Amino acid sequence: MIKFILTLLLMAGSFAGGYYLAQQPDGTVQATVSKLSKEVSRSEKLVGDVRQSIQTLSQSAFDTTVGIERDLRRRQGLVEAKSRLIQAKSNVLDRNFSDAARELAEAITVLESSAKDISRDPETDAVLDLARSLRETRLEVAMGKPVPMKKMDDLQREFDRLLNK
Repeated sequence: MIKFILTLLLMAGSFAGGYYLAQQPDGTVQATVSKLSKEVSRSEKLVGDVRQSIQTLSQSAFDTTVGIERDLRRRQGLVEAKSRLIQAKSNVLDRNFSDAARELAEAITVLESSAKDISRDPETDAVLDLARSLRETRLEVAMGKPVPMKKMDDLQREFDRLLNK
């Protein structure tokens, strides 16, 4: 019984739709189809624009993430190297030059590894300059020369300056 009623409703709907379309002037249906096709092309263009915007946004987010990661790696290296410098400074005060030279060598290694695989920019150049200064100081310490504490303090201030950027 339900199938019969549904079939009857379907037939009545088809008849009503056909009757409505037959009552419309000839160009009305074609104009409606033409308007719909224009709307579809506008929608496709809009989807293309949205897709381009999403690609631009995702590229920007990726670049920002890479920049943050690079900065974090650089900062971690600076903190580790500063800690090694402070330990070396303590060893110099205790006249333990071999341990001080070893700590400075570790600080140099940490700084150079934190600057490795990073594009050259002023901050990376400053880190590499600091590593060169540490290398000169390590050479003096390794030879047993007395290193002025002012030089060690200047190096520590340079670390602080780079960390506060």
